Amino acid sequence: MKLFFIRHGETVDNVAQLYAGSRDSALTNHGYQQATRLGLHFKALGLKFTHLFSSHLQRAAKTAGLIRDAQLPSEHEAEAARDVPEVVQLRILMEQDFGDLEGKKWSDMQADLRTKPGFTAVEIKEAMCLRADAFLDDHLLPLLNVMVDGPEHTVAIVSHGIFLSTLWKRLLRRLPSRSICLAPDLRSVARPSFEHLGGWSNTGYLELILARQDAASSPTSKSNASWPHELKPNKTIGIVDLPQEAVQEATDGVEASEASADDVADEAVTATIISTLTTPHTTGTRTTHDWTTTILTINGKDHLKGLKRTGGGVGSSRHDASQKGIESFFKRRKID
Repeated sequence: MKLFFIRHGETVDNVAQLYAGSRDSALTNHGYQQATRLGLHFKALGLKFTHLFSSHLQRAAKTAGLIRDAQLPSEHEAEAARDVPEVVQLRILMEQDFGDLEGKKWSDMQADLRTKPGFTAVEIKEAMCLRADAFLDDHLLPLLNVMVDGPEHTVAIVSHGIFLSTLWKRLLRRLPSRSICLAPDLRSVARPSFEHLGGWSNTGYLELILARQDAASSPTSKSNASWPHELKPNKTIGIVDLPQEAVQEATDGVEASEASADDVADEAVTATIISTLTTPHTTGTRTTHDWTTTILTINGKDHLKGLKRTGGGVGSSRHDASQKGIESFFKRRKID
């Protein structure tokens, strides 16, 4: 299985530096271009998605829709169009709910807001973990079981920065111990652990390959080659720190650390995958056996090379599908 964790394109709330969370923020014109570029990039790589999942929030659903649009064949290939999957929108893939911080500027004092009567708190990490587990158990892991005797799947999950981080950490809990490795070109970059691979830029993606162990003969399948060394073990899997992660979710291109504030203060390195995978799992949690996972791309954004924001504030404005591009004012000449 090829698996892509994809963050949505730039939104109006990104530009305004607001906590978006569960707000149904729209893509900017620049965000629309980012998502369009991503879809064409995947098509150029020859990828054919068998499953497309997204958050139900429009910024993620629109990004997923543009990826799907790029998969569609020409109008003369009606049969091939039937093989392009519809986008499955799921509420459980939505971003962390910031409660009364929704729509507030990052610079707003949280302490002041929390003293207001009836303040709605930020969604706790345990609730996000439950949502992530539900998606894994009900949608993703069943595909692995089907894939044993069926064709290979290529799956895209379009969601949001903070939730993608949580989803990735919860997936790690399901993978066999010491079955994860980095592709050769990623091994030169030091990372504290597989939990903390870095942030997601707008339309940046994490690319993985999950394969049966008996079929994994590639050199990248050697698990000992890329495991981080000399890390202090602890049990912080699933923890999401709001101030740090919220800035990561709302800032395009910023690759802030995902370590919690307490970890930074204590100068402690984040947990290793070894320690977290050997701890007991939640009762009833499905795990994947006899599978290896190779991380091929972290925060992939080659599709953004050369993309410049339209000036005059147009690029940062809300995208309006009714607007026409300049090419629409020119008629194509028919070629005999």
